[in-house]
Amino acid sequence: MNAEILTERLFEALITGNRNAARSLVEQQTQAGVSQEILLTDLFWPTFEMIEKLHRDDQVSSLAYNLSTRLLRVLVDQCSRELLASSDAESVNRTVFACCGPSESSELGAQMGVDLLEAAGFEVRFAGGAVPIDEIRETVQSTQPSALLMFCSEPADLPDIRVLIDTLHEIGACPNTQIVVGGGVFNRAEGLAEEIGADLWASHPLELVDRMIDEATVRATEDQRTVGRTRKPAAKTETKTKTKGKAAAKTAAKPVAKAA
Repeated sequence: MNAEILTERLFEALITGNRNAARSLVEQQTQAGVSQEILLTDLFWPTFEMIEKLHRDDQVSSLAYNLSTRLLRVLVDQCSRELLASSDAESVNRTVFACCGPSESSELGAQMGVDLLEAAGFEVRFAGGAVPIDEIRETVQSTQPSALLMFCSEPADLPDIRVLIDTLHEIGACPNTQIVVGGGVFNRAEGLAEEIGADLWASHPLELVDRMIDEATVRATEDQRTVGRTRKPAAKTETKTKTKGKAAAKTAAKPVAKAA
């Protein structure tokens, strides 16, 4: 059975709230030797994206959406516990303070990202959603994390993120903190993360891990941000090639099972 069929089967179980079917499918993959990391990145993440897209397009009911996101959260929690318990990754000596938008989907997507970062050797604190911007700013100023990571799945969350990034840049209180963003809203609007002044961004959890390890020193250029300013031609800067496979390769994880 290929990954696409598995995703569709899990999706059907989630939107109907069929907990036994969802757990059974995951157990089958685990017994077939699929790692917890691959479950997160190759099964749970694409299923999550499918649910979000259909919800945005009004193709699933509110009831189905709630059933699916709550049940998927349970599966992610269980998978992440095992992932972190079995991780033998050495510390990368980087601290991350992470937060997200107030919606259930923002928290769910963010959780998968931060769990993979922790398993890769980052020291992570995850505040979740609905945290006032001034509290996030004060925390970042007082703790000086290596990275501030913000997930955003809804356009309504963007103004606060932009204000926070602008403020941190203007006051210069955290010059060594890398500002990283991710989430569906940035995936749907190419160039948005760069324009609001983020130092780094990623469209997939494995890409997030890889870029935060390999591009820890990358910072936004002064002329990069155009949102909130009068647009002007900006000098082209070198764009690093994004990778999605190295984090998985490091764990020598098996792919999603393809047995019938």
